[in-house]
Amino acid sequence: MPEGIVYRLRLERPQAHLFSVSLEIATPAAAGQIVSLPAWIPGSYMIRDFARNVVGISAHSDGESVAITKLDKQTWRCAACQGPLRIDYEVYANDLSVRGAHFDNTRAFFNGTSVFLKVHGQEQAGHVVELDGCECATWEVATTMQALDAQPWGFGTYHAADYDELIDHPTEIGTFRRIDFSARGVPHTLVLTGHAAYDEARLGAALARVCEQHIDMFGTPAPMQRYLFLALVLDDGYGGLEHRASSSLHVARDSLPLTETAAHDERYVEFLGLVSHEYFHTWNVKRIKPAAFVPFDLSRETYTQLLWAFEGVTSYYDDLALARCGLIDRSEYLKLLARVISRVHRGAGRLRQSVAESSFDAWTKFYKQDENAPNAIVSYYAKGALVALALDLKLRLITTGRHSLDDLMRTLWKDYRETGAGIGENDIQRIAEELAGESLSEFFALAVHGTQDLPLAELLADFGVEMQWYAAQNEDDKGGAWCDEPGVRHSLGLRLRDEGGRCLITHVLEGGAAQAGGLSAGDQLLALHGLRITADNYRKRLERLPRDAPIQATVFRRDELLQLSVIVRLRSDDTCALRITANASAAQRERLAAWLPS
Repeated sequence: MPEGIVYRLRLERPQAHLFSVSLEIATPAAAGQIVSLPAWIPGSYMIRDFARNVVGISAHSDGESVAITKLDKQTWRCAACQGPLRIDYEVYANDLSVRGAHFDNTRAFFNGTSVFLKVHGQEQAGHVVELDGCECATWEVATTMQALDAQPWGFGTYHAADYDELIDHPTEIGTFRRIDFSARGVPHTLVLTGHAAYDEARLGAALARVCEQHIDMFGTPAPMQRYLFLALVLDDGYGGLEHRASSSLHVARDSLPLTETAAHDERYVEFLGLVSHEYFHTWNVKRIKPAAFVPFDLSRETYTQLLWAFEGVTSYYDDLALARCGLIDRSEYLKLLARVISRVHRGAGRLRQSVAESSFDAWTKFYKQDENAPNAIVSYYAKGALVALALDLKLRLITTGRHSLDDLMRTLWKDYRETGAGIGENDIQRIAEELAGESLSEFFALAVHGTQDLPLAELLADFGVEMQWYAAQNEDDKGGAWCDEPGVRHSLGLRLRDEGGRCLITHVLEGGAAQAGGLSAGDQLLALHGLRITADNYRKRLERLPRDAPIQATVFRRDELLQLSVIVRLRSDDTCALRITANASAAQRERLAAWLPS
């Protein structure tokens, strides 16, 4: 057994979803060794309590049992011993998300935060992982951990320089397919687990263009020696989590392109945007990060008002990069942008919570949303992307095109490479003002710390882009399509879900007719104006109801039948469309070309 901190992870009981782990500590603390599991994983700002999945734990030294005492929900202390100390435990792994660990007879996947106990006082030591395939020996291994004696894609021994690195290399084990490509000389691989049909050459070429776009923006060389996209293919999957040299993805089968898939196919573009988002994080948050995260304290919540600058700015660049590298055209990008604007505008929470507050409250509000969320919170992803857009356009205007948000990001990257330090809560504004050559305190007070709507129409107009607001034309209208003759739509100000044939109210929106009439999230909507309502016929029924006059809504609340009076209103103009102005001036066209190349 090598010296230092050594983990042996055995794949023995897939039918029970159990990883068997042995941790050997060559030189345990003289007063008794403390170990713990993280409470959360970087990139997902919610306490996950991964230690709840530890099933049985024991300790031994020199063949003798060592007493082990639990100190809190995630921490244990082993009694003093001479060493070496071995701790044996099992981890229940049946979390299919990108944040945890999963093990069955089809595949194994884990984040280090779920399976590797931290050895207190020895976090900076080298950490060795022995992956033992046991009965799953025919499977392959995909990870960016440094191999010691393991063959490429094989079981064996891996190494991490310290604990922080150890838990930042997710590992996929199973039978998967690989698409290899190079981006600016760096080898990349898309690992696909699950059944799917796709055009391999097209997929690899598209991902290479996305990766090269981001590398080129920050400048070569890229900060990693190789990169893995670990993608689990599901029927309707979507989501991702960033790491220093890889990302874990959930992708939908029909989002992967076939030869005949159109370049503007919505599911395909959505997949490319997800890949772009997680890859941009290689710079923004995995390396450039808030000072509050340096170093990470994964035992408790860590607060910052800057998540908008990491998730929001990343959300701005994810789709913009697709346009810049030619995978989508200008009109497609403007459609995606209009949908983000619509999504933010449809929530009254934007008028109550700033993106700075949303960032700070992520632990208790954004990741723990309830039926009142649209009325109370704003997404630091979506509105953060709009703040990034506004800041980018404003910098371009103030400096007559000499500087942009690209320069701000490159400055942050240069500072990180030179110092490795995190950025302070006011550093974004400071650097933006240095680039602008003037104070931007009014802008940041409005956009970051305020709750007013951003002046996007005025800013976009200077780039030859015009904005339209209209009432959503149907329940599937996400925005983005210019309406020459927008129709009038009725609204009760609620959201519905079909549950086994029952029409359930999931959200009652601030200021809407449903709220005024006393309807509540959780009610089962039975009838409107004496006619039975289902999730399928709701919109058709609603459009034929009298407007601005009381009608009767019949609902079950718990097991009690209620008759409530509501007044159908016109739906507000909450849906955005964008298009390039037909008669744009030469100056507008020049600005547009610099920001959004054709």
